[in-house]
Amino acid sequence: MTTGGPGRGDGGYADLPTVPNPLAWDAGGPGQHTPTQPLPGVPHTSTSPGMPPAGPRGGRAPGRATTPRLPRWLRRVLIAVLALALVGVLAFATLLLITPSVSTAPSLAEAYAQAHGAAYPGPAVPSRFADSLVATEDHRFYSEPGFDPIAIGRVIIGRATGQPDQGGATLYQQLAKMLYTTGQAGPSVEVEQIILGIKLDLSYSKPQIMQLYADVAYFGHGYYGLAEASCGYFGVTPAGLTWPQAALLAGLVQAPTVDNPIAHYTVARSREAHVLGRLVATGRLTQAEAERAYRAPLHLVGGPGTGCAAR
Repeated sequence: MTTGGPGRGDGGYADLPTVPNPLAWDAGGPGQHTPTQPLPGVPHTSTSPGMPPAGPRGGRAPGRATTPRLPRWLRRVLIAVLALALVGVLAFATLLLITPSVSTAPSLAEAYAQAHGAAYPGPAVPSRFADSLVATEDHRFYSEPGFDPIAIGRVIIGRATGQPDQGGATLYQQLAKMLYTTGQAGPSVEVEQIILGIKLDLSYSKPQIMQLYADVAYFGHGYYGLAEASCGYFGVTPAGLTWPQAALLAGLVQAPTVDNPIAHYTVARSREAHVLGRLVATGRLTQAEAERAYRAPLHLVGGPGTGCAAR
């Protein structure tokens, strides 16, 4: 009987198949990995210890959506636009702070009317005069925020190209000029009038703005305020104005001395025709109604001290 471990062929452990130890190192020693054979039917991915599995081409993790980046020039344009917008907001806020408060508008209008011997407050503004004034001076009056961006753009382009100034001041800006910047001119004054116009729009209703305007506007021939002009030129109160009379008065506010119907009747009638044409363009009158209004007599009585009482 032989002593010792089981031998090959003696029915001992040597007859069992050798099972590889997955934890065993090969001859290379620790840290050396011996790849195993892939199992049939199972995809094999070669990896190294400590390294994540390889993803799709480009190194991006599978399933992660990529966001396209804007071109550099477009990013620069957007940054410049945002910077300009921020500067504009800051400048606008500064102008709001440094311009006068419009809470004084009624008191200034009263002082202005009293200084020229006009009644204040005057009678309510009749719709015929209001429609005529809006049609010829500021046809976006009922929708604009105190200034008209389209008109301002037109003025800027006209000045840059040397074209005649077509005007762009809203009724708000004109009122601001009469109450706050009388006798002043220049780009800075125009900017101030725009800011004041915005403040007026935020502080007063449309009828209130119209009333303030009518109470302080100059209509030529020494007449300040609608009531004085209506009574002085036609001998009627504002409520009694006909369409041709209302159109003529509305046409006077831009150049009251030049268009004075007492001194320059033909020029004044031409201005009246323009206002009636604007009433047609804005849909307030038909062409036939405007033509009848122009043919109707004005009944001028003109001259200080004549006509009805202002109130």
